[in-house]
Amino acid sequence: MPLTMSQDVFITCAVTGSGATQDRSPHVPRSPRQIAESAIAAAKAGAAIVHCHVRDPETGAPSRRRDLFREVTDRIRDSGTDVVLNLTAGMGGDITFGPVESPLPVSQAGTDMAGATERVAHIAECLPEICTLDCGTMNFAEADYVMTNTPGMLRAMGRMMTDLGVKPEIEAFDTGHLWFARELVKEGVLEAPALVQLCMGVHWGAPDDLDTFMAMVNNVPPDWTFSAFSLGRHQMAYAAAAVLAGGHVRVGLEDNLWLGKGQLATNAELVEHAAGIVERMGARVMTPAEVRAKLGLVKQAPVAL
Repeated sequence: MPLTMSQDVFITCAVTGSGATQDRSPHVPRSPRQIAESAIAAAKAGAAIVHCHVRDPETGAPSRRRDLFREVTDRIRDSGTDVVLNLTAGMGGDITFGPVESPLPVSQAGTDMAGATERVAHIAECLPEICTLDCGTMNFAEADYVMTNTPGMLRAMGRMMTDLGVKPEIEAFDTGHLWFARELVKEGVLEAPALVQLCMGVHWGAPDDLDTFMAMVNNVPPDWTFSAFSLGRHQMAYAAAAVLAGGHVRVGLEDNLWLGKGQLATNAELVEHAAGIVERMGARVMTPAEVRAKLGLVKQAPVAL
């Protein structure tokens, strides 16, 4: 498949994530105020979309408390800074099994499982333009646990998101996730054209070599929109690769803490660096309004409390 480089590119900033990075850099935001301020700074640096998790303000541990999501939403919406809000809906699907010789019962310490309605409750209240839909189950990254998203769960969550008028961003960690995403569109659970985030280099999903990346790209239907990222030192290389392959860019402290060797980054600095790469490649960085028009997004007011 010949490459068709993107000429108009939107940048997503993944502001904080849910990984154990809270003590690895002073720039990783914890409280709703810090997360919102970092998101606003990223928007001013050129991010059209901010992708937000929330954390316990005291410990920095990942959280799915609705009040924290609502505070982040209100702070961003009330700031006067225009940016497309993308909230995670990935929390509530973690299983940590017991020891290898006695995997059941599961470990309560590492397991966080919730029903579809509960996993989407903060989306129904905050009504962001976009929310994520992790489109598969996999062994995941930093710990010995399983990210669990069954077909039934994804169908239920996807229908709820669509009915709310919030566009799901399909998080694809491997080619099978794209296969199931196409099935969700075929079934009418998700609307076409869909939005996809290609998540490269996340243990133990798709590795971030370019052959695998292009296999992922080639499994995205041509009328869909995709963005891509990789972790750590490959983050900026993937900004260039995504543009060259016809996609869009994601950077941010969820995926990478460093601007250069020995230099811890802020979200705004990562966005500025990515915007420079996009522009030096001859492409143009899109505004939030242009992204809403391109993706058919609806900016809604959060539900009144």
